[in-house]
Amino acid sequence: MLIDQATIFVRGGKGGHGCVSFRREKFIPKGGPDGGDGGDGGDVILIGDASEGTLLGVTQYPHKRAKHGEQGRGKSMHGADGADCEVRVPLGTLIFNDETGERVADISEEGQRVIVARGGKGGKGNERFKTATHQTPREFTPGENGEEWTLRLELKLIADVGLIGKPNAGKSTMLRAVSRATPKVADYPFTTLSPHLGIAELPGHRRLVVADIPGLIEGAADGAGLGHDFLRHIERTTLLLHVIDLAPVDGTEPVENYRAIRRELDEYENAILSEKTEIIVLNKVDLLPEQERRETIRRVTAGLKPGRDTVILEVSGATGEGVPEMLERCWSELNPASHDSSDDAAGDGAGWKRDQVTPRQE
Repeated sequence: MLIDQATIFVRGGKGGHGCVSFRREKFIPKGGPDGGDGGDGGDVILIGDASEGTLLGVTQYPHKRAKHGEQGRGKSMHGADGADCEVRVPLGTLIFNDETGERVADISEEGQRVIVARGGKGGKGNERFKTATHQTPREFTPGENGEEWTLRLELKLIADVGLIGKPNAGKSTMLRAVSRATPKVADYPFTTLSPHLGIAELPGHRRLVVADIPGLIEGAADGAGLGHDFLRHIERTTLLLHVIDLAPVDGTEPVENYRAIRRELDEYENAILSEKTEIIVLNKVDLLPEQERRETIRRVTAGLKPGRDTVILEVSGATGEGVPEMLERCWSELNPASHDSSDDAAGDGAGWKRDQVTPRQE
């Protein structure tokens, strides 16, 4: 299951107190103050990690606390600094202050380190307060508290390709066909309630990250059903594969199902959705007899009124028909500059295979 939003509590370590101590040794009657400083508290640090594909690991333990600094000691010994708390997150993670809504950082590079909660400074020991006229100070300062915040983490980009469509359009079956992901497949609506990721490997050491997005109902732009959560998932993909069921079990019209989803995308508050590149996939062609299949595809295509640049593909997620060609078309849309150079490696789809899915599946 893909987790692309998480809320965590972070707290930096508290600084250690300064020490009040006086040197008392035989034959040294005027040893003087020797209380050391306390150690600084540790920081909470978020680190960008390209091997992480989801925020699931962050949600398992949402409280992130760094270690406290140690208290100062006699003989001018300073306390040790507290250990940092390091948390690895996927690239593309946006960090927000959950209370104010302010964006704290955007982690977009491998190894990028962002301190989200600084530890407190250690206190001063009494050795720091000695002067020529104040030779036996008993003053010290306590360690400072570390910062603490409630943060909201969001994945800005979850996949190269997002599978969208009505419930039971065959999106989960399509994800199974192109990767080793194992989303639940059943013959009832809303089988998928949260996005699932899979990785499809193409010839020439090329990879596509594909997301199975939960099904959409009318009124999503106004919050109906999964509502804005559904549209937010779509917002974080680069290319849309609009899966249309050619043989809906509920008797609905494929063209109307397509138009209903397009209306929701156009009405969403973020105009980027309506501008994303879209490939139309006519799915479940294997369920139609050959003669009926050609007539149905002709009728649906005519009803869609495609423009000059509209791409319409005939695919069966269940049998794999047209799947390699679909993946190649996705790659060429995402990497137009490298399309020509990869034609020889791609061929007719031979050599295409599935690869292990990165995030955990449920």
